[in-house]
Amino acid sequence: MTYDDTLDAIGLLCPLPVLKARKRLKSMDKGQVLRLEATDPAAVIDVPHFCAEQGHDFLGDESQNDVTHYFIRKG
Repeated sequence: MTYDDTLDAIGLLCPLPVLKARKRLKSMDKGQVLRLEATDPAAVIDVPHFCAEQGHDFLGDESQNDVTHYFIRKG
């Protein structure tokens, strides 16, 4: 999947991956895609929930070893 920016949240636990994603998305243009890299097991629930609450599009995720990449389109 193509994306415009990457945020490394590897090793961070809830709620930090979502809080850092929120901050990064503020500096991005509407329609741009953020790839959030996280190892927090709660992120699989937190990231889609965050997107729904904030009006962003959750485009899905991809797992590689212990890291999951979450794709968020800024709404």
